[in-house]
Amino acid sequence: MKLIHLIRRNCKLYFKDKALFFSSLIAPLILFFLFVAFLGDVYRDSLTGILPEGAEVPKRLVEGFAGGWLISSLLAVSAVSIAFTANMVMVQDKVTDRFSDFAVSPVPQSTLALGYYISTALVTAVICLLALAVGLVYLAIVGWYLSFADVLFTILDTLLLVLFGTALSSVVCYFLKSQGGITAVEVIVSAAYGFLCGAYMPISSLAKGIADTLSFLPGTYGTALLHEHLMGGATDEIGTLFSGEFADGIREGFDCKLFFFGNAVPEWTCFLVLVCAIAVLVGAYVLICAAPWKKRKKKPVTVAQPN
Repeated sequence: MKLIHLIRRNCKLYFKDKALFFSSLIAPLILFFLFVAFLGDVYRDSLTGILPEGAEVPKRLVEGFAGGWLISSLLAVSAVSIAFTANMVMVQDKVTDRFSDFAVSPVPQSTLALGYYISTALVTAVICLLALAVGLVYLAIVGWYLSFADVLFTILDTLLLVLFGTALSSVVCYFLKSQGGITAVEVIVSAAYGFLCGAYMPISSLAKGIADTLSFLPGTYGTALLHEHLMGGATDEIGTLFSGEFADGIREGFDCKLFFFGNAVPEWTCFLVLVCAIAVLVGAYVLICAAPWKKRKKKPVTVAQPN
């Protein structure tokens, strides 16, 4: 019951701050508009540029392929960046000293940690699923090549990335003690994470040393899952027009299929890496919060002086 009350309390505090909520909600929509307006042509040209000379592909197929890349990249970045924004509740509790009140309360520190984690994950999931809904509507308009299974797997990928992003942000935000600090970290994460996870440009297009280094990052595998499930249908359709080998080459070139030091990574391995990363980060976060060697600060008790 204590955990449920904490989750409800943290969610209410987040949604009560209208400016914070709407900024988190609008951020992925703005990012989606920027992707479509400025990067859409890049991915369309990337696909048409590798087609055999004289070959023609239906415009709807090109749009569906490029749209799948854009939406998967958007979700991969948003699942992490929004989690940092949603963790503002924990940082605000530190600023207002509510965190110290919880520290001397009968609520176990592990329960307090899980309360922040679950509430942050719920808020992030709501916003990311709304962004996914907008993306699916866009695909339905420009070029729909998804199966029902693709949609279900995309939802699963998004939720796993939300859990990963929440765990990562929880570990980082635990050590922040000001709103300015979390804002600075959020800006850095939003700017850099997209390049590190392969959301902005394919990892296969980078130098081999950089690509091998990025293959150690769990977020890379989550992004690859989104690429495969949102672009796989369009890629298979391209394969029917040309050949299966050509479709496999597209998968490799656009990070639908990842390689770890030259070895192809199966889809189930991507899921396993992501789940293990979530478990490790959540465990580390709970241990940090409930560390028995930490000294709990107790609030001074004021004793009234007799007149």
